[in-house]
Amino acid sequence: MARDYYEVLSVSRTCTEVELKSAFRKKAIEHHPDKNPGDPQAEVRFKECNEAYSVLSDANKRAMYDRFGHAGVNGGGGGGGGQQGFQDAGDIFSEVFGQAFGEMFNQGRRSSGPARGQDLRYDVEITLEQAFAGDEIEVKFPTVQTCDVCDGSGAKPGTQPTNCQTCGGAGRVRAQQGFFAVERTCPRCGGRGQVVSDPCRACHGAGQVRKDRTLSVRVPAGVDDGARIRIAGEGDAGARGGPRGDLYIFVSVKSHDLFERDGLDLHCHVPVPMCTAALGGEISAPCLTAGPKLGNDDGRVKVRVPEGAQTGRSVRLKGLGMPALRGRERGDLVVELYVETPTHLTGRQKELMRELAESCAGPATADRHHPRHAGFFTKARKFWGELTGAEESRA
Repeated sequence: MARDYYEVLSVSRTCTEVELKSAFRKKAIEHHPDKNPGDPQAEVRFKECNEAYSVLSDANKRAMYDRFGHAGVNGGGGGGGGQQGFQDAGDIFSEVFGQAFGEMFNQGRRSSGPARGQDLRYDVEITLEQAFAGDEIEVKFPTVQTCDVCDGSGAKPGTQPTNCQTCGGAGRVRAQQGFFAVERTCPRCGGRGQVVSDPCRACHGAGQVRKDRTLSVRVPAGVDDGARIRIAGEGDAGARGGPRGDLYIFVSVKSHDLFERDGLDLHCHVPVPMCTAALGGEISAPCLTAGPKLGNDDGRVKVRVPEGAQTGRSVRLKGLGMPALRGRERGDLVVELYVETPTHLTGRQKELMRELAESCAGPATADRHHPRHAGFFTKARKFWGELTGAEESRA
């Protein structure tokens, strides 16, 4: 599980922008791999710091993180979004390792061309019935969308961005560093090649806004716990006309009161009256598959109990389990029988039970009526004999 971003940077949840930036600079220098040779975890800690700052330094992302935690910024902070963190890291490297190194770090982090939107993750919990039959569910999640007011230009309606005079619209500038010529992102336009003189009030010149989105998603029949459903093009909007990212739905299936799933098979524990278990008969068991041919339109299926059934015996009903996610295969319904001893007997019922017990208790019939009796007590007598002999030898 990802660590709390505030904990990573050692700041409070009420910290100011200045305090946040100062803490990030300190942590980034402390954990930079070049400062920690031979420590394989240094790079991990450094990336963790940059990820935390890229989220907390963005007001919108920070608000989503404070409200929803990591789920509110999936595809944003974790995916490397937020250029401010990279820019500040480059500034830090300039201070520590020299200007040329800092510029080379920033090189390639920003591009003047279209950028694909971030992928998003949404966790959904469904019932076993929904997993069995498939269902249409509605999901609501925060996403970055192209600003409707300015159509993504970032400029106030009626105006247009103008070419950056610093880079001439290229988005990159070249600087001489001794014998080397270093190309870097234009500091004025941030690599876009254009600047917005009169920004759109709706998106404040970003060209994108964050808002909740509602989407209907089809969950296929047979989906299992932990399954991932990819919906192409339903993630965050791309920057500068880039394509949208994808939406990934992670499915978890709630535990059921009656059924336990094992692959495609469904297991159900059903109590059986003692008399039915002894004489054989028919009981009803719950079933997710319904159909007139099965006689279980009300979610019931008939199960034949063999004469003399014991607790733990299973009856397998073919084709009444879960459907395969791909293909026409179906699992089985495994009904596990549990013989139930009657309680609260009347006087007459107790009398009949005593008569039954006496008729089954004779030495000639005990083993026949109780199939496990002989094997168990043979082992028990051996155990008792060994125990008694050991005690006598000690005496």
